[in-house]
Amino acid sequence: VQLQASGGGLVQAGGSLKLNCKAPRMILSTFSGNRMGWYRQAPGKEREMVATITSLGTTDYADSVKERFTISRDNGKRSVFLQMNSLKPEDTADYYCHALTTRNLDYWGRGTLVTVSS
Repeated sequence: VQLQASGGGLVQAGGSLKLNCKAPRMILSTFSGNRMGWYRQAPGKEREMVATITSLGTTDYADSVKERFTISRDNGKRSVFLQMNSLKPEDTADYYCHALTTRNLDYWGRGTLVTVSS
């Protein structure tokens, strides 16, 4: 299973970015049943959960990004998105797309780097 993440880049503090993760080769029914999420890892730090969304659309966010980030999904496009607003320098990290299947199998995409300048 290949997860393709994109949308990272360099942005000034207070700016916005939208990350996109696609799973073009995943069977639609499988994708629809997955819990999808975004995680991030900053230099010298452990990977942490940013946001997740279940197959029913229930979302969960890290406290540090609540009210600023929004996760959404489009099952027809086999895609999950992360809209990031009011970005802060501490949001700088590699962002990873994650899929947890109904069989509890984990899949990770390659990271997309987000750099927020002060």
